[in-house]
Amino acid sequence: MSDLPRKAVTRTAKLAALPLGFAGRATWGLGKRIVGESAEIVGRELQQRTAEQLFKVLGELKGGAMKFGQALSVFESALPEEIAGPYRAALTKLQDAAPPMPTRTVHSVLEQRLGPDWRDLFEEFEDKPAAAASIGQVHRAVWHDGREVAVKVQYPGAGEALLSDLGQLSRFARLLGPLIPGMDIKPLIAELRDRVSEELDYALEAQAQAAHAEEFADDPDVVVPAVVHQCEQVLVTEWMDGIPLSEIIADGTEQQRDRAGQLLARFLFSGPARTGLLHADPHPGNFRLLPGGPAGADDWRLGVLDFGTVDRLPGGLPDPIGISLRMTLDGDAETVYELLRTEGFVKETIALDPDAVLDYLMPIIEPARVEAFTFTRSWMRGQAARIADPRSPAYQLGKQLNLPPAYLLIHRVTLSTIGVLCQLGATVRLREELEEWLPGFVTEVDEEGVVGDDGVGDDVVEDDSGEAEPGEEESAAGA
Repeated sequence: MSDLPRKAVTRTAKLAALPLGFAGRATWGLGKRIVGESAEIVGRELQQRTAEQLFKVLGELKGGAMKFGQALSVFESALPEEIAGPYRAALTKLQDAAPPMPTRTVHSVLEQRLGPDWRDLFEEFEDKPAAAASIGQVHRAVWHDGREVAVKVQYPGAGEALLSDLGQLSRFARLLGPLIPGMDIKPLIAELRDRVSEELDYALEAQAQAAHAEEFADDPDVVVPAVVHQCEQVLVTEWMDGIPLSEIIADGTEQQRDRAGQLLARFLFSGPARTGLLHADPHPGNFRLLPGGPAGADDWRLGVLDFGTVDRLPGGLPDPIGISLRMTLDGDAETVYELLRTEGFVKETIALDPDAVLDYLMPIIEPARVEAFTFTRSWMRGQAARIADPRSPAYQLGKQLNLPPAYLLIHRVTLSTIGVLCQLGATVRLREELEEWLPGFVTEVDEEGVVGDDGVGDDVVEDDSGEAEPGEEESAAGA
């Protein structure tokens, strides 16, 4: 591919061809059935062809189309296995790569933004991109002071492309909906549109990454590359080697999967508490495993990239998340219901049965009930199916819940992270991270060991069997 397609008519034509392609393949599939081929074989081949077309178009267009594809890719775990098989390879391709823009275009952007002598800033610069994503691509280089760096160059016309793609995608969101059971595609696209201006602003990204790099500079578990230089359309950061999380998902050992999952959960909940920012793009392409964790060379650290999308939470994650989670695990239906109503998850015009709301939430927060929980694709699919089945009480109740704007990005990041944990198949001590980092989840204990009354409920305790009762975030699905 030569350059980022910017003309609205070109991009619209490519995207508009997707539904026609779906219909054409359905007709092809019917023809194959008529001549006697197995329904299972035809179905799998049909899904494969659909996946290939969908993600080929999304990847080539970059912009909002690819951003949408990356957002979908983390929910691959929710797909039924008969569909997930053919789709999985196509989905995960979007997590790390896309067709690069021409070298002449890269050089043109660098000359415009860094000046005609831009090459003097580098001892070395590799023209071949190391990675290509939704609005820019990354080149490996050596800065003039000898540091290895990653140079992110924004695609010309990326802003126009983002808005055009997402507008077009929203027009046939219903056709894309079946890709992810239990998920409403249209709000996802609307939210991606709302984040366009922030993601295009490399100054904001540099500020967010610098804040994380400073906070995690001496952290034994998490590594964030420092910002070296930033100007319009160009961001230079320290280079970070490591194993992409997508490779760990595909071929990692059990130890690597568990370690990656634990650190991913730790970063999700500790980041807002430590920096006032929530990294809001948790797809596998943005994470690496690096050797040399606290236990030595055979241990691992988590490398974190791409701070273009963040949620600004000056006080950390909102207290009601931890409080409502604790109360849910305590089985306090009335208090949970009133808290959800106060926060706007239940509208004033709607009356729901508190016990039914509790029944809806309990399966979702299962990972916080135990000391360690193994996230699996089958568990994720079960949750998605429960909420997506129109015959299910969970489906009927979920339709009546509301997701307040202040919680929208937190909700999506949590769901996305859970999706990645399920792709990893990681066993994670989630409760441990919640107790450490989630405000409101653990009540204060005075000097005599008496649990303090925060006006909502009691602290989490262990029963005689040694099993922990309460613990995790608010609603992870539905709403």
